[in-house]
Amino acid sequence: MDARKRKRLEAAGWRIGTVAEFLELSDAESALVEMRLSLSRSLRVQRTKRGVTQTSLAKALRSSQSRVAKMESGDPSVSLDLIVRALLIVGASRRDVASAMVRRVA
Repeated sequence: MDARKRKRLEAAGWRIGTVAEFLELSDAESALVEMRLSLSRSLRVQRTKRGVTQTSLAKALRSSQSRVAKMESGDPSVSLDLIVRALLIVGASRRDVASAMVRRVA
């Protein structure tokens, strides 16, 4: 946000902050959200790069296509374990998974 817009909003009484501040997330909670989103994006990238459909990945996971879509969107109802398992099934290496876990989400 440019400085002029920020100044105008603050003058109107608006507070400017981060999502973590707004949701009152602890550092650990914020890191977990970032990790989940990064792994989810990585899953989508790895799956499409290898030409794997959501349906075929779902079969390999013994799950459903809609569950794979939830994994790729970072839905909190999906366990990190399942996202990591899906990454490994589509061919991601341990190094790829570790790299995705530490990558910050833009």
